[in-house]
Amino acid sequence: MSTFITKNETTFAENVMVTKDTITVDIDDGRTISVPLSWFPRLSHGSSQERKNWRLIGRGEGISSNESQESFQKWLEGREST
Repeated sequence: MSTFITKNETTFAENVMVTKDTITVDIDDGRTISVPLSWFPRLSHGSSQERKNWRLIGRGEGISSNESQESFQKWLEGREST
């Protein structure tokens, strides 16, 4: 397996596409990254309409949510009761 090494430069997301199974991000350096939607519990439990309601923040630079498991569980329980 080979590894591609690049300069340690900040890259930014240019476009995001969310499907029922994946999140695909086009990055400004030409790469496209696709990951399972299950990595993002709020999105994986959301409706297709909610998944379409997104926006790039932080100029497209990745930001960690730091959400606790307890916070997510409260949110999920609230969804199930509605």
